[in-house]
Amino acid sequence: MNGRPAKKIYREMDGILLLDKPAGITSNDALQVSKRMYNAAKAGHTGSLDKPATGMLPLCFGEATKFTSYLLNADKHYLARCQLGAETTTGDAEGEIISTRDVPQSLTAADIVRVMQQFLGDIEQVPPMHSALKHKGQRLYKLAYQGIEVEREARTVTIYDLQLLDYANGQFGMQVHCSKGTYIRTLAEDIGKALGCGAHIISLRRTAVGPFHQGMVSLDNLARMAEQGFEALDSLLLPVDAVIQDLPEICLSAVVSRYIGQGQPVMVPQAPTEGMLRIYDENHRFLGVGEVLDDGRIAPRRLVNTRSE
Repeated sequence: MNGRPAKKIYREMDGILLLDKPAGITSNDALQVSKRMYNAAKAGHTGSLDKPATGMLPLCFGEATKFTSYLLNADKHYLARCQLGAETTTGDAEGEIISTRDVPQSLTAADIVRVMQQFLGDIEQVPPMHSALKHKGQRLYKLAYQGIEVEREARTVTIYDLQLLDYANGQFGMQVHCSKGTYIRTLAEDIGKALGCGAHIISLRRTAVGPFHQGMVSLDNLARMAEQGFEALDSLLLPVDAVIQDLPEICLSAVVSRYIGQGQPVMVPQAPTEGMLRIYDENHRFLGVGEVLDDGRIAPRRLVNTRSE
């Protein structure tokens, strides 16, 4: 005995958890809490939510981490409540108020809807200083907390749908369907500027990410399930291939599956003629993602470790 504590053994487990992130903690904090409950060897989240924001934060465990890019690049849905008449340093209620203007008494819901129409489709956004983007290796929000502001290039994002939910007492609610990289705080600020009185976010909730529109699990519920053991926790997980259900699928024989597993392109009769696709073996066990080559063969692009059951 050398007196050293035994090395902790983590679980090799795979799947996707649709966590309902609470307000007041970072996305990484939520990930680490969940990872500890699962005692997972490997986990990652798929795009940060601001600390005050709530809602869908897909967590990928094990082999699912190989497909996080599909969710990082996916479109998102949000519900936001905005306060007119004031701009803040952060674009939300966490920041200090830097300017105030009277909200015109004549402003109507119809006026807000008309302004919102200007932001549909491809628009240019300047990322906020209080964001996780990097400048010369440093996160922008860390520079912002030091009182440093740097020039940021505008980026093109897409607003697919933008709906006014209500308007009363200087506040309005909106529902947003947008592309990756969209800052809802910036969108609210820009709408406020266009209305001539400024605005900031007072609450933000993400309701959907890519193909996932329901089935979120709160941290409190996760903790209750953890008391019942890993089997109960694992029942909350979606399969690894849930994130790519929009891709066509193909099932391979045992022999062809073995070649794919060795990284070799294979010819498959009646396969799709182009694009990416999901690959399964003859028992419909998910093997990974492949791509149809110009010569019609299917080349493996991202394979999973099919753990023995």
